[in-house]
Amino acid sequence: MYEAFNEAAEEILRGISEAMRGLSLSQVGGMLEALLLAKSERRKILVVGAGRSGLVGKAFAMRLMHLGFNIYVMGETITPDVGDGDLVLVISGSGSTTLPLTVAKMAKSLGAKVLAVTSHPASPLGMIADLFVNVPGREMKAREDEYHSRQLLGDHEPLAPMGTMFEDSCMVFLDSVIAELMARMGVSEEAMKSQHATIE
Repeated sequence: MYEAFNEAAEEILRGISEAMRGLSLSQVGGMLEALLLAKSERRKILVVGAGRSGLVGKAFAMRLMHLGFNIYVMGETITPDVGDGDLVLVISGSGSTTLPLTVAKMAKSLGAKVLAVTSHPASPLGMIADLFVNVPGREMKAREDEYHSRQLLGDHEPLAPMGTMFEDSCMVFLDSVIAELMARMGVSEEAMKSQHATIE
């Protein structure tokens, strides 16, 4: 009883730990510098993501708002124009999802800097981004190999389907970025609470 639940939790936690160990700190540093520069220059930051990646992006945007960043989320009615010097953060595990990729191309044409968070730096998104952070997820080849192995052994489907590993790892990664920003900016949790919504 609850075998799938327990196995899924172990699989997801193991995957997140591996993804965090696989991060390039130089890439993370580039992201931190880009965010802090955007804040110091009072630039707009736009977060873009489709589906579950978009939900992860919204959670990150909320924390950036708590830290006083000029932050917006793609698709909201109050999102302003993006232009020269602004920062567009695009979250896409595959790096080839149509909407995020289209937005990234438009942002580049408008003079904005594109920061990609993806599992595929060599993807179309990774290739046009000014900088990126590679957050490891389940690779397509790995999924194919897993499928054939499961068929031979009669095993069940993966317990973290489709983009789950990327999205869960991305959530932990971005929350860790917030912790580092808090430390570098000298902002306490109490100060962030003062920016929290009072009507919700």
